[in-house]
Amino acid sequence: MNMRDIAKLAGVSSATVSNVINGSKVVRPATAARVREVIQEVRFVPNGSATTLRYGRSRTYGLIIPDIRNPFFPEVIRSFEAILVERNQDMLMATTDFHYSQMQQTIRRMLIRQVDGVALLAAEIETEPIEALIHHRVPLVTMDRRVTGRGLSDVSIDYAGGMRSAIQHLKKLRHRKVAYIGRSPAPATFDHRVEAFKMAVSEGGLKVRPEFIRIGNDRISGGETGMEEILQLKEQPTAILCANDLTAIGALRVIRRHGLSAPEDYSVVGFDDIDLADIIFPPLTTIRLSRPELAATFYEALTSFGTDPHRVGKQYTVGTSLVVRSSTGAPRVSKR
Repeated sequence: MNMRDIAKLAGVSSATVSNVINGSKVVRPATAARVREVIQEVRFVPNGSATTLRYGRSRTYGLIIPDIRNPFFPEVIRSFEAILVERNQDMLMATTDFHYSQMQQTIRRMLIRQVDGVALLAAEIETEPIEALIHHRVPLVTMDRRVTGRGLSDVSIDYAGGMRSAIQHLKKLRHRKVAYIGRSPAPATFDHRVEAFKMAVSEGGLKVRPEFIRIGNDRISGGETGMEEILQLKEQPTAILCANDLTAIGALRVIRRHGLSAPEDYSVVGFDDIDLADIIFPPLTTIRLSRPELAATFYEALTSFGTDPHRVGKQYTVGTSLVVRSSTGAPRVSKR
């Protein structure tokens, strides 16, 4: 199916089809609507790459992230791009800011560029974009959806292992009351984290207290809100485990704002180990998720499809590890 075919079906010239695809205003609205209807019916995607025309592959991979403001994702972008540059391949990057409409536009742009595969670092995706990629034989690798299929692989994170190591560390310091600050509405990524936290607390022989689980957003402001709520509780935890490092930084800010300190009054643990974690004061104890390893795993998953984009995908797992710094210590009661 090409533009000449679309023109024939719509009863217009190839030039008119080209103008509609390129967003030109010279085509009458009724004619443009008819052309778009035909394009939608046949699921036509224009070929925007001469390389693809010649070789059948664009040597370009799409990378979609949910939030460029989170320092975790630029670090993934750098690592993923470095892998591609080394292999003389290109990257088409886009961010959705957690908006479904942006996701749809991004997927279409990836299809127009005829990327060889798409890495989607956002768990919150509807089935329609996935079906569009699979229909056009574009392999997709998701993060934390934990679903695979034809042309679909997934990379999950070992949240359970990371949370378990953090709880064990806090227990050794004699903490028995551990709170959690996370995000809501929660994408699957954050659902997995809070569930891993609850499991680790239970496995550690500690009590999961609903009032100790505070939900905000995944940024510094979310950590601030969650910590302010914790400070209002009648019974206080001695340690705070956060869904990511930005949330932990927000919690630390509130602790200082109230004339308290970490780890003397509260131990604080983050998740991700972004570059800021080792720079802030106190340096943040956190669960490390290696961005280079994550990027390499996504690349491996994408290229494993080879020349068969409908091959059944696989489930991959990226491990985590605890990095102990100065934001955790024994609770005051144990220091007396």
